[in-house]
Amino acid sequence: MTGKSTVAVHADRDVHPSHAVAPPIYQTATFSAEDADTFAKAAVDPRGKDFYTRFGNPNHAQVAAVVAELEHTEAAMVTASGMGALTTAVLALVSAGDHVIGQRSTYGGTASILLNLLPRLGVSTTLVDQTDPAAFEKALTPTTRLILLESPSNPLLRITDLRAVADLARAHNVLTVADNTFATPLNQRPTDFGVDLVWHSATKYLNGHSDVSAGVLAGPAELLDRIWDVGLLTGAVLGPLDAWLLLRGLRTLPLRVPRHNINGLALAEALEAHPAVAGVHYPGLATHPQHNLATRQMSGFGGVLGIEFTGGFEAADTFLGRLRYARRAASLGGVESLAVHPASMWRGMLNDEAMAETGVPQGLVRLAAGVEDTEDLVADVLAAADTLTGVAATN
Repeated sequence: MTGKSTVAVHADRDVHPSHAVAPPIYQTATFSAEDADTFAKAAVDPRGKDFYTRFGNPNHAQVAAVVAELEHTEAAMVTASGMGALTTAVLALVSAGDHVIGQRSTYGGTASILLNLLPRLGVSTTLVDQTDPAAFEKALTPTTRLILLESPSNPLLRITDLRAVADLARAHNVLTVADNTFATPLNQRPTDFGVDLVWHSATKYLNGHSDVSAGVLAGPAELLDRIWDVGLLTGAVLGPLDAWLLLRGLRTLPLRVPRHNINGLALAEALEAHPAVAGVHYPGLATHPQHNLATRQMSGFGGVLGIEFTGGFEAADTFLGRLRYARRAASLGGVESLAVHPASMWRGMLNDEAMAETGVPQGLVRLAAGVEDTEDLVADVLAAADTLTGVAATN
């Protein structure tokens, strides 16, 4: 099976055969066995599907089969959230005394693991500029065991040279884990560039309907078996119904992502020249400083863009309030457009100095284009931006 739409619809057909065209929901906490030997084997089967739902469930296995095929990996596993996937993986792959390298431009939850959780467990961390492959090499130590990557990054849309970092890591026997949430396997497959393990907040594009919280890990079976062992202890279990909804969302991923790509690029191009906009962060723009690298790694550039307004905090907040279609809400990747102002979210948690250290401008809005008609979205954002010329002029 090579066609992505065919994979999304049929890759799980043999995982749990049934005459039902729509997969059943296995809404059960536990499964019975016919004899002692079968029961004993099921109890130790990594990522199994018919012992106890914390260990695995047929709906989990169906999602895993589709994601593994889409990501070109040997296997996959699901968790209750994207953070559940990342945290479980990191806890499984590093120990006290180890060192982990991450990116300065990365999702806030990932940064919190690196800066807050791991140091408490005796794991040292270093954050580097992801746009400079040499920075990763300089950060290596004899105890480095893991490098966490994210490309494009949230919310500045910076690109990591996946091949360069993966080659470097492999030469030093260091594992690489990449967040592929923004790109999806439709636009980018990190393992094709040598990355060891991929994770997603499946809440976003993989599900695509803003009604499920889920995470997915994809990679070699041996690595996933180790992570699954820790997952039994952390208990980040995806419910059967949520797994079923995620599978349903995956069926249409190849249909949705091309529209997200079209809308993201159209919005970036429309806003780039607007007088109220200081800059647009979107790797599909020829003006993006890493556009050539993005073009080599990605077949499409996604629906997320960062819009930096000249009027700073006030202009960004005002812009969000003037949008008709994009709702002010966290998350992204659904059929509907969503927009968020990072500085507003963080204002109650971080002081001005800490905000400056994030590198995220006060006037940045992260806009995640949905699958609405392109012309409607473009007209809406331009109308909202037009009202800011007075705001921008006074700042």
